[in-house]
Amino acid sequence: MSEKWLEEKVPGYAALPGPDRDAIKAFALLWSLFESKLMGNDANARKIAQAVERWEAEGVLCAELYDAEVAYFRERYFQNGEFTFRFDNLQLRRQDMPELVAACIRGDAGSPRDHVLIALIIVWRYRNNLFHGEKWAYELQGQLANFSCANAVLMRVLERHAGFG
Repeated sequence: MSEKWLEEKVPGYAALPGPDRDAIKAFALLWSLFESKLMGNDANARKIAQAVERWEAEGVLCAELYDAEVAYFRERYFQNGEFTFRFDNLQLRRQDMPELVAACIRGDAGSPRDHVLIALIIVWRYRNNLFHGEKWAYELQGQLANFSCANAVLMRVLERHAGFG
């Protein structure tokens, strides 16, 4: 019933391919689970950073597991020595550690811990941009790779740190 309503009423939704719809729906559920199980029902960049620091201190971070996603973010947001227009569209706020995100995306800096942190901060921004409406500006078009990547990060974090392994 809701799928039919969305197709009939929401501009652009009917044009979204099934895999795009599935990735976005899965993201909503995975984010909710991540926020519930690992962020005390109230995620923010500071809490994400604290969790990553705790995982590193406990020796369970395994940053290399996120290399493919960090590589995707670098390719998407930094090309030919310049940030792409998409980087600005993340709408990083001061509390989202934009300098760290930029440095890691540029490849200038970043420990393995930082790479996991920026991956989760970018996923956090996808969450905000989806749930606060920014992604509707282009009717959710072209988001399959973003949400597939974000879902991979969230599933891995949930498996490693929330007992879903």
